Amino acid sequence: MSQITARYWREIPRRYRGEAAKSAKTGKVFFPPRLVEPGNGNRRFKPVKLEYGGEVLSYTIIRVAPSGFEKQSPYALAIIALDEGGRITTQIADVPPDKVKIGMRVRVEFRKIADDGAEGIHLYGYKVVPE
Repeated sequence: MSQITARYWREIPRRYRGEAAKSAKTGKVFFPPRLVEPGNGNRRFKPVKLEYGGEVLSYTIIRVAPSGFEKQSPYALAIIALDEGGRITTQIADVPPDKVKIGMRVRVEFRKIADDGAEGIHLYGYKVVPE
């Protein structure tokens, strides 16, 4: 089954630029960007570029990987609190899974995530690496 969807294609520009949305009302930063701010209904945002630093809030080690990721296992999958605001869930690269710690400083890098089936189309996104 193809991993490429219309939503994936729509998100490419934002993903390539590391673009988040900053609320004009509260100053909160949302990544991925939102159309409506939770709690107050604000719809006014301005784009901001993320510096892509953060820390590990929580993680798990994937030992039996889903289809397409078998060659990468075992690997750590983590929730990262970005310094500018917002959170992402992503794979931690360039470090053995047993060396990952809560509170560990990381930076986001743009990398190849997977290949799409027989077509071999490369899918890109972000992973984090230790600072």
